[in-house]
This record gives sequence, C-alpha cells and structure tokens, in this order.
Amino acid sequence: MPNWNQLLNEIKAAGSMYDVVRRRYLSRLRELTGRNVIIYYSGWLQKKGVDGAEINNEDKNGFMTVIHELDRRKGLDLILHTPGGETAATESLVHYLRAMFGTDMRAIVPQLAMSGGTMIACACKEIIMGHQSSLGPIDPHFGGIPAHGVVEEFNRARKEISEDNSTIPIWQPIIAKYHPTFIGECEKAIAWSTEMTKEWLRTGMFADEQKPQRKINRILKELGDHALTKSHSRHLPIERCREMGLRVRELETEQEFQDAVLSLHHACMLTFSATPAFKIIENHRGVAFIKMAQQVVLAAPTGAPGQELEEAPNKAIQPTGFASG
Repeated sequence: MPNWNQLLNEIKAAGSMYDVVRRRYLSRLRELTGRNVIIYYSGWLQKKGVDGAEINNEDKNGFMTVIHELDRRKGLDLILHTPGGETAATESLVHYLRAMFGTDMRAIVPQLAMSGGTMIACACKEIIMGHQSSLGPIDPHFGGIPAHGVVEEFNRARKEISEDNSTIPIWQPIIAKYHPTFIGECEKAIAWSTEMTKEWLRTGMFADEQKPQRKINRILKELGDHALTKSHSRHLPIERCREMGLRVRELETEQEFQDAVLSLHHACMLTFSATPAFKIIENHRGVAFIKMAQQVVLAAPTGAPGQELEEAPNKAIQPTGFASG
C-alpha cells in the first residue's frame, strides 16, 4: 500500500482534470499517427501582456524535457499555437528540433501560428491546417515597429529628397527619430529571417525537388514583404498558403484525425482559460513543461468594507516555470 508521500506524488503527477483530459487527447493523437506528438502552445490570447508567452530561449528547456527518451525514429508531429517571438530563439529551436528528428517533422496548426510560428512551420516537411487555421507574415519587428516599414520609409525619404530638396524639412524630423545604426539593423534583421527560412524550406519541405528556388522565392516574398502583407498581424488562411506554394494538407480530409486534433486544441484553450498556465510544451506520454502565471495580490485601500484583497491586473502577472510528467 502506498504511503502518504507516495500518494501525494501520484496526485501531483496526474495533474488537474484539465491536464488529464488534455493528455488523453494527446495520447489519442499518438495512437492515430504512430508518431511522436508534442504541443507547443501559448496562452497569449487568454492572458494578454504576460511576459514569456512569446517564443523565447527558455522554451528550449521545455523541448529538452519533453523530447528526452522519445523514440526519435518515429518523427515528430508538432502542434503549434503561438504568436511568434524572438528570431534568435526561433532559429535555435528549429536547430535543436532538427538535430533530434532531422526533417521528419509535420507542423499541425489548429488555429494560429504567427510570425516565428510560421517560420517553425516552414522548417517542417508538411503543414496541416484547417479551414479555421492561419499562418502569418515573417517580417521582423523592433519594439513593435516593422523593419520593412522603416526601410521603406527611409528609401522613400531618400528618393523624395534627391528629387526635391525642399522636402528636407519635412523628412528631417521623421528620420531623426531613428538612431544612427537603426536602418542597418533593420536591413540585417530582414535578411536574417529571410535567409534562415529559405534554408529551412530548401532542406526540408522542398528537399525532394531539383530546382525549388523559384517556388521558395515566391513563398518568401509573400510571407516576408511588408508591402504585400500590409500588417504583421495579417492572417493567412489555408487557401492563401497553398497559392503561395507551401505544402499544406487539409485537416478536414481525415475525420477521426481532425476530431482528435481539435479536441486537443480545445482542451489546451480550456486549460489557459481556467488555470494560471500560459505556455504548455507537452508530449504524448504526459511529460510536460508548463509556464504558470503567478497571481500577485494587493491589499485593498483602508476602509473598504468587505474587501481585503484584490487580484493585480494582467500586467502584474509574473511567470514561473515547472516540468511535470
């Protein structure tokens, strides 16, 4: 008979009912595909403004935790739901995933894989999307400012000034807001994100094609040109992704598979809505790395009857991390 501590550890390992349900559908998906399944989910839609919801360097610790002891020969189905994040962290994650699984990876996008999430999807051999799914532009940003937009504005200023010197007083205060190296940094960031995505497409999705360069260039122009996409938050549905040349398969073609994926997606969304979790990296064996939002409580003003504590707003939420299995 297990003692008190052993039972307590067993309860902790089982997790909440949200964990139990989510893991049930993770296991179900594994049964259907015979492949390793990992979810990489962010709760940025439910917990706006929480630091760490984006792709960052700490996420690699999560992937190291959940990939340990998996049979890598079975490939990877990576289920993505992310707003994107740091370019360097995205590059590092893809490098690690390919070191573990090679290019035998499929990206499954039940709803949104934006920016860096789109870049990760492009590093896979195939992308599976539903009619409700979207990818997004990969143009880099600095503090919310599109690098493409900065370069476009600078080039426009240079052109108008060269044609008419009287426009100098108009453009001078606009250009003066950028520090001396900012334009160059924007150009380097654009080249960096474009070049790495190009290499991933060449060595992964289109590795079996003799001359894929033309197709890849079209994809990169569609995904990376701010002048075409208009907004970094633009949602690119499955039809648009197919038109640009990405290898995309419809989630709806296999009913049982679709049901398992969407049930798992909904279980993740419910976890974010009802618990402090804001990021989940978890495999089909129930091994998880979950980032939790720590609620900060503040004492109510003196004299407020019947109210002693109140929760801080979202921006006061601090992240904590733990792994479970």
